[in-house]
Amino acid sequence: MFASALPVFLAASEGAEESSGIDLLLPATSELVAGILAFVIIYIMAWKWVFPQITKTLENRQAAIKADYEAAEAAKVEAESLKNDYQAQLAQARDEASRIVEEARQAGESVRADVVARAETEATAIKERATADMSGERDRVAAGLKREVADLSLDVAEKVLGTSLDRGAQQALVNQYIDELGGLGS
Repeated sequence: MFASALPVFLAASEGAEESSGIDLLLPATSELVAGILAFVIIYIMAWKWVFPQITKTLENRQAAIKADYEAAEAAKVEAESLKNDYQAQLAQARDEASRIVEEARQAGESVRADVVARAETEATAIKERATADMSGERDRVAAGLKREVADLSLDVAEKVLGTSLDRGAQQALVNQYIDELGGLGS
C-alpha cells in the first residue's frame, strides 16, 4: 500500500521542485478565475436573497425584543401604579379603622357614662322614695300609736273612775299631751 503511494508522492515532489516562491501560494490561473467567478455568483445571490432575509429576520427580532421590552416597562409602570394605589388604599383603610376604633371607644365611654349617670339617678330616686316611704310609715305608725295610747289611757281612766268619759274631749286632751311630749323629745 505504501509502495503504490510512494511514486505519486515522488511525482508531486518533483513538480513542486519546479515551482518556487509565490507560485506555491497562488493557485493556477484557471482555478483562480473559476473561484472568483463562483465567489461573485454566490455573493450576488446572497446579497439579493439571503442578506435581505437575514436583515428582515434581524429587524423582526429587534422589533419583537423592543415590543417585549416596552410591554415589560408598561407592566412595570402599571405594577408600580397598582402598588401605590394599594398602599394608598391600605393607608386609608388603616385610617378608617383607627377612626372607627376611636369612635367606638368614645361611644363606649359615652354609653358607660350614660349608664353610670342613669344608675346614679335611679339610686338617688330609690333612696328618695325609700326615705319618703320611711317618713310616711313613721308618721302612720306614730299616728296609730297615738290613737292606741289615747284609747288605752281612756280605758284606764274609765276603769279608775268607774264612769264613762266623753271620749272625743278626752281623746283630744290625750293627743295634745302626746304632741307636747313628742315636741320635748325632738
